[in-house]
Amino acid sequence: MRVLVTGATGFVGSNLVDALVDADYEVTVLTRSRDRYDGPSEVRVVEGNVLDPGSFDDALDVDVAFYLIHSMGAGGDYAERDRRAARNFSEAAGEADLDRVIYLGGLGTDQDDLSPHLRSRREVERVLALGDYDLTVLRAAIIIGAGSISFQLIRQLAGRLPVMITPKWVHTECQPIAIRDVIGYLVGVLDRPETAGETYEIGGPEVLTYAEILKGTRRQLGSTLRIVPVPVLTPRLSSWWIRFVTDVDPAVARPLIDGVKNSVVVTDTRIQDIVPQDRLSFEAAVADALQAEPSTAETRRARAGRLLRGQ
Repeated sequence: MRVLVTGATGFVGSNLVDALVDADYEVTVLTRSRDRYDGPSEVRVVEGNVLDPGSFDDALDVDVAFYLIHSMGAGGDYAERDRRAARNFSEAAGEADLDRVIYLGGLGTDQDDLSPHLRSRREVERVLALGDYDLTVLRAAIIIGAGSISFQLIRQLAGRLPVMITPKWVHTECQPIAIRDVIGYLVGVLDRPETAGETYEIGGPEVLTYAEILKGTRRQLGSTLRIVPVPVLTPRLSSWWIRFVTDVDPAVARPLIDGVKNSVVVTDTRIQDIVPQDRLSFEAAVADALQAEPSTAETRRARAGRLLRGQ
């Protein structure tokens, strides 16, 4: 099967490419800069930009495409850029007669007054659904793994502050998931034609509050964390002091922190029967992420093979 991965240089995309190559798929990646791509040599690399219609048409001679593009952090109105990018891709993929597009979006119900970040993820989902192909959607909360911006934010907060004064969002529930399990689900739905046209929610085995997530991460770092909730401290205000505690790009950190007001918990568990796998516990996922070192393309690929084999 011929498979395209967009967003192949990102955290999820790079792990997915390695796993697909390891599973012997014929993989094409779309990147804005061929010179900056350092993934497996077996893939076909096409240079193009989904914000520039016509520039990426050569990448669409495939059967299935993974859409993993997100422009948050690029400055300006990321929601408008993501809307335009999704529209361009949807139209081009339909014209190229793709069988299916697989999209990784965000958890959260439309009734929850979604944050701008989660609302943008849902809007991209709706735009992609307009295309003339089958759309499969996986919705996830925080993805735990080395290279995840969300986890980097959690790790730095938990590791640098022995006492944390936080808003009431620390009591919001979240269902984090290990990158190993995300990749397992993405490859799993690719292997199962019955998942075409369906939307699934994916998560790890535990529902935790953000306070429990921070404390659990701190324990893996060998210490304890005291959290003092302050009701008057809003997520928006907390996003400003976070810039002084972490080195995460504020343009990325602020939308992520704004989103912690929304509960992101799996309510539809069908995927567990369709793509069964032993999901990593939160603390095991954190331990794996902390132990992982910056890796070359070769070691990433070896790790991806182990992920799919559950090792």
